[in-house]
Amino acid sequence: MAAEQKQKLEQQLWNIANTLRGKMDADDFRDYILGFIFYKYLSTKMDLYANEVLKPDGLTFKEVEGHPDETLLLQELKLLAIDKLGFFLEPSELFSEITKRGNAGGKNNFILGDLSKVLTHIEQSTMGTESEEDFGNLFSDLDLTSHKLGKSEADKNELIVRVLTHLDEIDFDLENTDSDVLGDAYEYLIGKFASGAGKKAGEFYTPQQVSSILAQLVTVGKEQLKSVYDPTCGSGSLLLRVAKEVKKVGEFYGQEMNPTTYNLCRMNMIMHDVHYKRFDIKNEDTLERPQHYDLRFEAIVANPPFSAKWSASPLFMSDDRFSDYGKLAPSSKADFAFVQHMVHQLDDNGTMAVVLPHGVLFRGAAEGYIREYLIKEKNYLDAVIGLPANIFYGTSIPTCILVLKKKRQNPKDILFIDASQNYEKVKTQNVLRSEDIDKIINAYKNRTEEEKYSRVALLSEIASNDYNLNIPRYVDTFEAEESIDINAIANEIKVLNATIEETDKTIVGFCNELGIETPF
Repeated sequence: MAAEQKQKLEQQLWNIANTLRGKMDADDFRDYILGFIFYKYLSTKMDLYANEVLKPDGLTFKEVEGHPDETLLLQELKLLAIDKLGFFLEPSELFSEITKRGNAGGKNNFILGDLSKVLTHIEQSTMGTESEEDFGNLFSDLDLTSHKLGKSEADKNELIVRVLTHLDEIDFDLENTDSDVLGDAYEYLIGKFASGAGKKAGEFYTPQQVSSILAQLVTVGKEQLKSVYDPTCGSGSLLLRVAKEVKKVGEFYGQEMNPTTYNLCRMNMIMHDVHYKRFDIKNEDTLERPQHYDLRFEAIVANPPFSAKWSASPLFMSDDRFSDYGKLAPSSKADFAFVQHMVHQLDDNGTMAVVLPHGVLFRGAAEGYIREYLIKEKNYLDAVIGLPANIFYGTSIPTCILVLKKKRQNPKDILFIDASQNYEKVKTQNVLRSEDIDKIINAYKNRTEEEKYSRVALLSEIASNDYNLNIPRYVDTFEAEESIDINAIANEIKVLNATIEETDKTIVGFCNELGIETPF
């Protein structure tokens, strides 16, 4: 039933998103639709929790307004809600109440002012509390004064009321505590926006099939994790995917540079019912200003921006993340800087899996030096997995996954997997099927060798290749061309020539009959 419910909810939400399509760019209407869904979610959570608290008094949350003890009741409810939920809404501020006011009397009444105040109040309700950082500026991208919503205030109001009304008709089924349908549907929308809007929207989203591989790689042999970390967490989908592979994740950590995406990540956490005390997401540049520097994590996953620029300041040579290596990644390509950062944050019993462009496997200079140090001196590299080209939104380049551990079960070799030819083409995108993902994970778990697919290479062989990790050096993918029978082809040409001669004769006959010159 959950699958049916999820599919129905996804379709409803996408239809509502389409109400805004054409009015503005995909990036813009993404912010509005996801922001309003989140507002409704918070309202529903608040209403359910308050009704539960008030049940012994024979009251509902909406009956508190106008009650003789209204002030006292709201004060008590606020204290309880801030601790339990992390935020507070008054009965008049609930999504359903704002929508009702917008539709009162069968016409669109002006609610933009009220709505703006409510969204601000949600954030203000957390000030000075433990949840302040997790809720601060969450709705900053929801600009209700934007001309993109309409030319006049009436036009803007009409569009917003229409969207809220559609959303109000959807039952989020939050009373079903075992269901994560809404969280998954929210993530579905994030993915739809990413796939439909090219690179700009795709930057914050890792395709689910890649997320699944990374999540399974870092959870092999584990039923629960103390912590999971993503240094470039985007919308948080990768962190949440790891949680689906184990029974329990203690705490979620992440850092994201883009403020809009940072807001999206916090919303995504809350929508998946991750309590505000269990996640710590920061809005900063991870390489330049790491926010979790002294912490170590049991699982680390990342899809950093490929070959991004960074300062590569000489001052970083005294930073513990980079000092052991004696070299910094070049300022034009931060790929190995992210690897070094993640290695620094990795716990001794942990596993990290990171998606990178193929160049990290063979590029020389400082990158070659860092790569050699990781293998020769540290011996942290556990596996190299080649993925198909064109599986990421906005870029068609082939990518790879590096898996690193500080305490490896197989310290004398490295596993190479070439999964670049195992995919299905869907429209313009290549997609990893479930069987493709299972094949990768099984090969990693069992370190199986399969001709033209996977091979375990000894460290001595890798050293003899000057620590070049280019996968074809270790996994032979050469396909011999079919042998050509020259005699058979010569006979075919003879037959063709004879046929051509017969055809020419026929054409000459027709031309003679018609009294015209032959074309040859």
